[in-house]
Order: sequence, then structure tokens, then C-alpha cells
Amino acid sequence: MAGAQKLWERWQQGEIVLNRTGRDHGDPKLLDQPGRPLAPRLVHPRELPRRNVTTADGRAALLHAIAHIEFNAIHLALDACYRFRDMPDGFYADWLSVAAEEALHFSLLRAALVRRGFDYGAFAAHNGLWEMAAKTRHDVLVRMALVPRVLEARGLDATPEIRSRFAAVKDQEAVSVLDRILADEVRHVAIGNEWYRSLCRARGMDPSATFAALCVEFDAPRLQLPLNRSARLRAGFTEDEIAAMEIAAGRRTAEGTKAAD
Repeated sequence: MAGAQKLWERWQQGEIVLNRTGRDHGDPKLLDQPGRPLAPRLVHPRELPRRNVTTADGRAALLHAIAHIEFNAIHLALDACYRFRDMPDGFYADWLSVAAEEALHFSLLRAALVRRGFDYGAFAAHNGLWEMAAKTRHDVLVRMALVPRVLEARGLDATPEIRSRFAAVKDQEAVSVLDRILADEVRHVAIGNEWYRSLCRARGMDPSATFAALCVEFDAPRLQLPLNRSARLRAGFTEDEIAAMEIAAGRRTAEGTKAAD
């Protein structure tokens, strides 16, 4: 975690020289898996139990799940810097700063776990975030569309409900950490939105139509209602985009309910 923060510090101090062409170190590797410890064990999301915050173990398991998301988010930000080598300097500055903040989030969550008698790796986890990174490694526009605008933006929607669950059992430590994460994640999603729209403009593509098509083509995770409208607006989504997402999510929810009947 200190490594990600050190990279950001070195960038700010002008110590990092960009190698956009890859001539010196070869083209970007596929990196089917990022570097990670032996634990946690990775399983299909359906194999993960629901975390019940009314128990100490359940609260720890939920914090662990969030820590795993933040751990992968560090790799996602750094992979964007490593993989896409023809972007403006501001792109690398943005994602190095994101990596440093994700590392801080992970450290806060890990410290909370340790104080509860656990550590990162104590519970199973899934690999959905990195699977999307692998699927989008061929095109920076696709990466910006489907990682910040879909996967990370889902955190904007989910965090308030998770926070309320911890608040209900008076777990102030968890509430404070989640408040910090949500505040930073708004900026992270905004960065993704800005670069996505910039890339669409450069290629003469309509952002809304392109986003909808990419979500279908790459089987992006479905949105779940309610959306955090205020956070999404602060993160750069437009009212029209949010309305379209709510309509699509509501339609899918209705279809799922009908199928279940």
C-alpha cells in the first residue's frame, strides 16, 4: 500500500519519466491476475454468504468485502497508468492520485479488521473487478466507460445503505471509514467520467449511445435501485443519464420479478 502512495509522491516531485512507447520495457503485458497475496480465496459471487452486521463476524466479513474492492481498485488505477501509454500527462496524474487514495482506504479498512481480530485474507472474496479490467484492457475508452462509470459508480449507490447498517448497530469506526471512502469515490468516478467524455469527443462518438452499447457488448453488471442521485451528479453524471439508468434498472427489476413469478 505504501508503494502506491510513494508513486504518487514521486510523480508530484517530478521524479517519474513516462515511457509511452514501450520501447524500453516492451508492450504492456496481459496481466490476467494482478499481484496479490495467497489469501483471500477467490470464489464465485454466489458462493459468498450475506454479511449480517448484527454479529461481530458479520461486520468483519462486510468490512473485508469492502477492503477487497479497495485492494482491486489500487490495481485498476495503476493498470490504467501502465497499460494506456498515449494519454496526456493529466491522465497519469489522475490515476496515480486515485491509486494512492484507494491504498489509504484499504489501510483504514485493514486496520479496522485487525482491531477486530481479523486481517485481509480471512474471508473468501470474488474477482469481478479485475475480470472487467481484463475485458477492457484493449481500449482506454472502454476501460473508462465500464470501470469508473459502472463498477466504481455502483459503490456510490451501495455505500449509503451499508453505512446505515453499521450506524444501526452503532459501529462508529466503520461509519467514519465509509464516509471517507464515499467522499473520495465521488472524485474517482468524476475522473473516469471526464476522461470517458474526452475520449468520446476525440473520436467523434456520442457518450450516451456509446455507453449503452458498451454495457451490452461487455455484459456490464446491472444497476440496482435506488441510485445515489446526488453523489452521481457530483461525480459528473447528467440528469438525463441518471434518468435513463433508473428506467433501465427498473425495467430489469420488473422483468426479473415477472420471471420469478
